[in-house]
Amino acid sequence: MSAPAPSPLAIVDAEPLPRQEEVLTEPALAFVAELHRRFTPRRDELLARRAERRAEIARTSTLDFLPETAAVRADDSWRVAVCPPALQDRRVEITGPTDRKMTINALNSGARVWLADFEDASAPTWENVVLGQINLSDAYTRNIDFTDERSGKSYALKDADQLATVVMRPRGWHLNERHLQVDGVPVPGALVDFGLYFFHNAQRLLDLGKGPYFYLPKTESHLEARLWNEVFVFAQDYVGIPQGTVRATVLIETITAAYEMEEILYELRDHASGLNAGRWDYLFSIVKNFRDGGQKFVLPDRNAVTMTAPFMRAYTELLVRTCHKRGAHAIGGMAAFIPSRRDAEVNKVAFEKVRADKDREAGDGFDGSWVAHPDLVPIAMESFDKVLGDRPNQKDRLREDVHVEAADLIAVDSLDAKPTYPGLVNAVQVGIRYIEAWLRGLGAVAIFNLMEDAATAEISRSQIWQWINAGVEFENGEHATPELARKVAAEELANIRAEIGEEAFAAGHWQQAHDLLLEVSLDQDYVDFLTLPAYEQLRG
Repeated sequence: MSAPAPSPLAIVDAEPLPRQEEVLTEPALAFVAELHRRFTPRRDELLARRAERRAEIARTSTLDFLPETAAVRADDSWRVAVCPPALQDRRVEITGPTDRKMTINALNSGARVWLADFEDASAPTWENVVLGQINLSDAYTRNIDFTDERSGKSYALKDADQLATVVMRPRGWHLNERHLQVDGVPVPGALVDFGLYFFHNAQRLLDLGKGPYFYLPKTESHLEARLWNEVFVFAQDYVGIPQGTVRATVLIETITAAYEMEEILYELRDHASGLNAGRWDYLFSIVKNFRDGGQKFVLPDRNAVTMTAPFMRAYTELLVRTCHKRGAHAIGGMAAFIPSRRDAEVNKVAFEKVRADKDREAGDGFDGSWVAHPDLVPIAMESFDKVLGDRPNQKDRLREDVHVEAADLIAVDSLDAKPTYPGLVNAVQVGIRYIEAWLRGLGAVAIFNLMEDAATAEISRSQIWQWINAGVEFENGEHATPELARKVAAEELANIRAEIGEEAFAAGHWQQAHDLLLEVSLDQDYVDFLTLPAYEQLRG
């Protein structure tokens, strides 16, 4: 008797979208379903392992490099795969969601790479998930333009040799896609985003002289990197392209991954391109993992934790040394400033900060860095041009002077700064304003002249939670309490209402955002990711 045919992938509770049939083809959905059947069980095991590791950190309040992988770290002979030409020079990378206007502007920005984001800069509405895929395919076939209805301004792609190389970021392992299910089980969003993009574009990108390149977010261990490698091996065989065509850059944005950088590169070595230092998610991960570790793990205001803080410097210098030792690119952090069209003085101060930050990264040995706005591309480019000149990167700079001990990465108390009352107010302000936009389907949001994404909301709510549970006393004598957080949140809601007017307030999701921020900031059971309960409330 023959085995029953696998259950097909079902589209559930989703309004039809224009041109969705171009993405949701039967062969593409069959591929995603096969990814789900093969890899979701292991994904589930690894998510359970995260919880076990977090419990161990709660018990010990420490982390160390893994003894069981010491041989990988000690073996000086291995390197990651040779870098393809399209990824040799990554001196400036722009990030942003895959809406139609951003797709054109990012590709035209002058940056070497565009991080096309289905993760933190994109709220995962069905429309964003599907139309983002269409926009990327249209860009590769040069079938894309955009006219702004309000301004009448039109956007079109520059010549092919002037366009940024796309590195696509799927969702993290923890998020599911409720609209695609097999036997009633949602497919991981990571496999949906990767699968649809890879199936439709892998060969197309090869024909353009590039390839399917990815950023891998929220990785917490080398075993999670191993799972991605297994996905890549299967996917390349499935569509019939050579092994090693895929290239992946892993974001080292969790504290546990910082202790496994070499192992992560080793697991992905046939497909690895580099590592990236992601600031806000990294701080969020420290709070999440060491939230019951006492006063020595209490972070000050997020804006007081610069990349020059001793424990952040240990993390970034270790990243550069690790990458270059193994022949991989080291990519620096985000410049999130958005230039003001009205305030030249604000721009001058911010540009100086951006320039200093990028000068530091280039001087430390990074091969490139991130910006969130096209106007910042020339500033970051100048910083890296001064160091690199005509060279595509500085991977030959091995940074053998760097020596980082395990304790250095979690020496939070080495930072001479404390939480402040204005810091609490800012965390509440940014949290409410970001969550409200996210619930409207926007993942990249301009707040107080900064481009914020989900990582900002995560560190904001985590700091509120940590300060309350640590009993922090602010400089004005007030203590961090649930009552104080509710008072500040109520004041912010009233301020927003006065700022935008009653009609706009009623049309938004302000009360819902206020309530959700307080829920994830005040609940004793700290939810792993804000986006999990937020996704339950996301319509579309």
